Amino acid sequence: MTARRSCLIALAALVTLAALALWSPRVRSGLQRRILGPRALDRALAKYEPKVREALIPCFEKAGVEYPPERVILLVLKLERELQVYAAGKSGDKRYITTYPILAASGHLGPKLKYGDCQVPEGFYEVESLNPRSRFHLALRLNYPNEFDREQAHRDGRTDPGKDIMIHGGAASIGCVAIGDDAIEEVFKLAADTETEHMTVLLSPVDFRLRDLPPDTPPSPDWVPGLYDKLRKALAGLPQPPPQ
Repeated sequence: MTARRSCLIALAALVTLAALALWSPRVRSGLQRRILGPRALDRALAKYEPKVREALIPCFEKAGVEYPPERVILLVLKLERELQVYAAGKSGDKRYITTYPILAASGHLGPKLKYGDCQVPEGFYEVESLNPRSRFHLALRLNYPNEFDREQAHRDGRTDPGKDIMIHGGAASIGCVAIGDDAIEEVFKLAADTETEHMTVLLSPVDFRLRDLPPDTPPSPDWVPGLYDKLRKALAGLPQPPPQ
């Protein structure tokens, strides 16, 4: 292969990767599988299949939801440092499935506003892609900044709201959500089995079903209370986890 042809192939791959953010989750998933190599993703999914059947599927059976479900909601609670999993089957009823502790998440309560502020975002997100080769074991990339984030950044005069927000393994993170290697293996396989376009990720400062913001919460822009009202309504539609 000539050097010119190699350069053209590399350029085409970069253009394709840049276009992923503009297409639907299903199209992105197919292209990602081609770019990363189907073997890497398929090997990861096959590797964690027995673990999911042993640890996660019994949680679905207990909740009365078939696996894989029709829809999944991942609820990240920053103050409580929990990732709660909810799912719905063909009936559409949302059921609580399980909870994973968050091992690391930097920053304080409040949304992410700019690159380098070490904040975990807050709001409503999609899983943009799955990365079986993450340096944090496995990772789910979120579509931050989404359209809402970009609109508010423009309104505030902020030029760089940041990017590259993940839910991943390990126990260290800056601006992302680390849930440990064991937990991410289950969540990663769940995301693949459900298909990412059927997943929603809610990132909330607190569990608004149980409490309001602490009085020492740092001040935020004037659009944040409206976002929190939407999060309150979304959380109100989810069943409470059973007592520990």
